Amino acid sequence: MAVSPPVCDFGWKAPDFRLPDTSGRLWSLDDIRGPKGLLIMFICNHCPYVQAILDRLQRDAEALMEAGIGVAAISSNDVESYPEDSPENMARLAAERGFHFPYLFDETQAVAKAYDAICTPDFFGFNADYRLQYRGRLDASGRTPGPVDARRELYEAMLSVAETGEGPRDQIASMGCSIKWKE
Repeated sequence: MAVSPPVCDFGWKAPDFRLPDTSGRLWSLDDIRGPKGLLIMFICNHCPYVQAILDRLQRDAEALMEAGIGVAAISSNDVESYPEDSPENMARLAAERGFHFPYLFDETQAVAKAYDAICTPDFFGFNADYRLQYRGRLDASGRTPGPVDARRELYEAMLSVAETGEGPRDQIASMGCSIKWKE
C-alpha cells in the first residue's frame, strides 16, 4: 500500500546522526552537508517506487552535489524481513550504480524515527543551517517512471534552497512503500 509523508515543516532542524555507509565508514550531518545545503533521502533496494526513479534520483543527486548540496541516502528497513535491503545488497547496488553519495544503513531505525520518515522514497531538503525547506517528491513518477519530460521538482526546489536558503511553498508529497519497521 502506498503512503505519503506529511507536508514540509519549514524550519524544522535536522537531527544529527552517525551511520555507517556500505564500506563501514561512519557519517554525520557535518560530513555530508554541502556549503549550500543538504539532502537526506530515505530509500531502499526493493521498493518499486525507488526502483522506478533510481536513474532520475541518481542524476538529480549528482547534479545537486555539483551545485553545493550535500547528499546521502539512508536505508532503514528491517533486513530480517526484507533481506534485499541488507548492507551487503546495499553495497552491491551502490557499486553497480556508481553512487557518488553515501548510502547509509540505519540498523536500529532510530534515524528514520528521528526524521519521522514515512516511506521510500522520502526526501528531506535542508538549507545550509540544517533547516527543512523541502519534503516533496522527486517528480511525477510513481510505481513506474513518469514522463521523460517530467518536471524535476526535487532538483528545482533544492537549487532554490542553494541559491536563496528557502524552498518553494507549494510542494507535492512523495509517495512510496512504507518503511518496514521491526517488530
